[in-house]
Parts: sequence; C-alpha cells; structure tokens
Amino acid sequence: MDERTDDAYCGTPAPAPVPADAGPPYADCVLCGKPTEYPESTKGSTLCPVCEWQEAGRTACSG
Repeated sequence: MDERTDDAYCGTPAPAPVPADAGPPYADCVLCGKPTEYPESTKGSTLCPVCEWQEAGRTACSG
C-alpha cells in the first residue's frame, strides 16, 4: 500500500489578494452617492446594493 500524507491533498493555496483599484471605475449610486457594482459606462440609473435592495422592497409593496 502506498503511504501518502494528507498534506498533499488537503493543502489549499490561499487566494491571491485583490488589488484595491481592480476593475473599472465604478459609477456612483444616484440615491446615496456610494460606489456601485456597475462600471461608469452603464446606462440608466445605477444604485448601490443597499439602495437597490430597498428599491426592490418598495416596488414589491406598491402593487
């Protein structure tokens, strides 16, 4: 039987750190001014995740 150590199978490399300036310049939220997940080239009103969630709640309850 082949003796193997679990280290070879369990060792998961750490993910590479994401640079702070990675990605395109992001658009600002039209409601609160915080950065969004969308690039500046996105057409229409851009919302940050918090405002997007709140807007979805308002829309769902207005019907």
